[in-house]
Amino acid sequence: MNLEKYNEIKNNLPDHVQLIAVSKFKPATDIQMLYDEGQRAFGENKAQEMKAKHEVLPKDIHWHFIGHLQTNKVKYIAPFVTLIHSIDSEALLQEVDKQAVKYDRVIPCLIQFHIAKEDTKFGFSLGECETMLQGEVFQNLHHVKICGVMGMATFTEDMERVRKEFQKLHSIFNTLKEKYFPNNPDFKEISMGMTDDYPIAIEEGSTLIRIGSAIFGPRDYSQMLSPEI
Repeated sequence: MNLEKYNEIKNNLPDHVQLIAVSKFKPATDIQMLYDEGQRAFGENKAQEMKAKHEVLPKDIHWHFIGHLQTNKVKYIAPFVTLIHSIDSEALLQEVDKQAVKYDRVIPCLIQFHIAKEDTKFGFSLGECETMLQGEVFQNLHHVKICGVMGMATFTEDMERVRKEFQKLHSIFNTLKEKYFPNNPDFKEISMGMTDDYPIAIEEGSTLIRIGSAIFGPRDYSQMLSPEI
């Protein structure tokens, strides 16, 4: 845990940018330590791991789901998740809506876009997203709230490529805001930028940055929880 780095990042963020501390594969004790420093927003990418941590940690933590979410795992986080960053299909959005109904919630979500030059990343294209937003299924979802967009840049040392990908995501956000959410103040978030590229992301309009290793240190994947069933 690097509290000095955490405070450096936190103290230098613009007012409109929120830090999501990515605590995946890290123990609850580490999260509690950062909580005691004043951090409240934490990011996880495994539904059952998030649920387990939620059960033992302070209830005013804002839990952000930032990884690929399988439809059959939505039920684990639906009662408490603050924001799902990674809506990458209409079927997933439908399932989030279905689970939200059970808890009389409206769950805030971001639409994930595929902006990287890597096939391993998930996400919509702009055309696919517009088809969904114009469709009857989406019009009948009343327990989800679309608050913006998310994207992951290519894992590369070419920062100009990364910048262009972030610019593309910001352009997508502007298009959606103008065409589908012009009078919706909730549609305001652009989730982009991680440990290696967050300064560029902020320059290109990010409002949510996802920082893990710079704060918590390298992850020991050999100690990670068993794969979810």
